[in-house]
Amino acid sequence: MVSAATSPETQDSPSDPRGLGERVRQLLELIRFSHTVFALPFALLAAAVAWFQPDTVFRWQDLVGILLCMVFARSAAMAFNRLVDAKIDAGNPRTAGRHIPAGILSAKSVALFTIVCSVAFIGSTLIFLPKQLPIILAVPVLLFLLSYSYAKRLTVLCHYWLSTALMLSPIAAWIAVRDEFAIVPALLGLVIFFWVGGFDIIYACQDADFDRGSRLFSIPSRWGIRGALRIALVSHLLTIAALFSLWHFAGFGPIFLAGVIAVSFLLIYEHSLVSADNLTRVNIAFFNVNSIVSFGLLTFGVADLLIAK
Repeated sequence: MVSAATSPETQDSPSDPRGLGERVRQLLELIRFSHTVFALPFALLAAAVAWFQPDTVFRWQDLVGILLCMVFARSAAMAFNRLVDAKIDAGNPRTAGRHIPAGILSAKSVALFTIVCSVAFIGSTLIFLPKQLPIILAVPVLLFLLSYSYAKRLTVLCHYWLSTALMLSPIAAWIAVRDEFAIVPALLGLVIFFWVGGFDIIYACQDADFDRGSRLFSIPSRWGIRGALRIALVSHLLTIAALFSLWHFAGFGPIFLAGVIAVSFLLIYEHSLVSADNLTRVNIAFFNVNSIVSFGLLTFGVADLLIAK
């Protein structure tokens, strides 16, 4: 008997009557498009600091290019991750309802979507011409983003592989505007490295038993939920240290300092929401708190730049 999850009728096809709009909605759900809020504000903050440099000229095409590159790069990486992890997701009760294992979207359509987004990302770097670095770095950056999908098969530090992928966003945005490397975007990237690594460890606590049984690598499966939460807390304390370093070296004023202090309290609050005995509020900690962190820093940072100038 063919189950509904694998039945041909449940797979998308060119004759599917649901229409283009429904297909787009499903693809956006597949890649958790709303989670773009985690990295995009940091890219925009790095770009804003770059635009406020005395020798930098603001160009609308750079802003458009940053937005397009962020959306296409993340979409390609997330779709590829769903494609690579389809069998793993099917075996995990928490993820069995995702689009590929549930038969909502076919692997072929997700692969095509990944290719389209990858090509669109590389093509979008042409917007930054005559700057050369964005174009030169496009393929290596994309390959690194895609490689994260195999991290949990290789190392318990997979959470920091993800955070390294996301920390590229402010560095890339700065390069898109200034066509150079610099300390300020690197510090902003360091904030993302410890911040994302910490909350991804918290999120992975939900799958500690499954990962252990499936011989997948993660900090919770290796050191247990209680140990993982301690490591996540240390990671977020390092995030706070990196934020104060950013405030100091980037020359921000009291407004951004207020944002850094507020975010520091939010990160501590995030850890009060979860414990080794109660993970029911992981999604609140993961999405609600962290989206406030990213948008909050962008808001305080831009306000500081505008008032200081």
